[in-house]
Amino acid sequence: MSFPDLTADILAAAPELRGRLLANQAMAGLTWFRVGGSAQLLFTPADEADLAYFLGRLPTEIPVTVVGLGSNLIVRDGGIPGVVVRLGGKAFGEIMREEGDRLRAGTATPDVKLARAAADASLDGLAFYRGIPGCIGGALRMNAGAHGGETTDVLVEARGVTRSGEIVTFSHADMGFTYRNSAVPADIIFTSALYQGRPGEQAAILAEMDRVTSAREAAQPIKERTGGSTFKNPPGGKAWQLIDAAGCRGLRIGGAQVSEMHCNFLINTGGASAADIEGLGEEVRRRVKDNSGYELHWEIKRFGVAA
Repeated sequence: MSFPDLTADILAAAPELRGRLLANQAMAGLTWFRVGGSAQLLFTPADEADLAYFLGRLPTEIPVTVVGLGSNLIVRDGGIPGVVVRLGGKAFGEIMREEGDRLRAGTATPDVKLARAAADASLDGLAFYRGIPGCIGGALRMNAGAHGGETTDVLVEARGVTRSGEIVTFSHADMGFTYRNSAVPADIIFTSALYQGRPGEQAAILAEMDRVTSAREAAQPIKERTGGSTFKNPPGGKAWQLIDAAGCRGLRIGGAQVSEMHCNFLINTGGASAADIEGLGEEVRRRVKDNSGYELHWEIKRFGVAA
């Protein structure tokens, strides 16, 4: 699907914009599933001020979608109408050490890079990020966690930009963290986060990161085209066990398959469409509900319109 080009209208409303605008930009190459249609307009801001300027002048009727490294999302085959904001570059990917055993990271920073920076600084408490695919922005939005740690355990505060272009700061309490979710309004685009570490022995921290890496490689299909964990664990249950018990391990629709290695992962075996992957996920949800009574909720985000 090809959308009308918004570039001229955007530049007329925001003539001092410094970031990059790309009309009808293919999104499949920007996601780990390697599926999906185009963004009507893809915007990569130069820095936080440029993002605020852009949002403050963007007509309110134009929808905004934010993507990071593309590890935890499905872009539907018809593409994403409106503007897709993708943060990147030094302005959003830098990590700085601050007083009090703290690290400040831009939200385009990969989670694994934050874990490595903490280890380099001999700061304990952030090694769990080694096991999370994606970037800091997504971790803030969904209270990402793995291997005994969660974002809520280490976050001090986060900065972001509102849909109207205001730069705001959220304390830990403001984030309203719950399991795989935060209470921050959906239209906030996070730009940086401040983390609290604690002094530790670098060798022990690196050993913990190696343990996380080994556990992930042994249990998850990380070399496949996948989006990470597909469904949240329901209260009192584990998603993968419920999926397995419902007979869904290895289940296929088109080019999409439930992983044989870890059945809370969906994979693109080659040639899958976004509809194949999302349809497979919905079939898994249906079978689990019929078999156990549990209702699985998507952990992977799904954006855009059907073909």
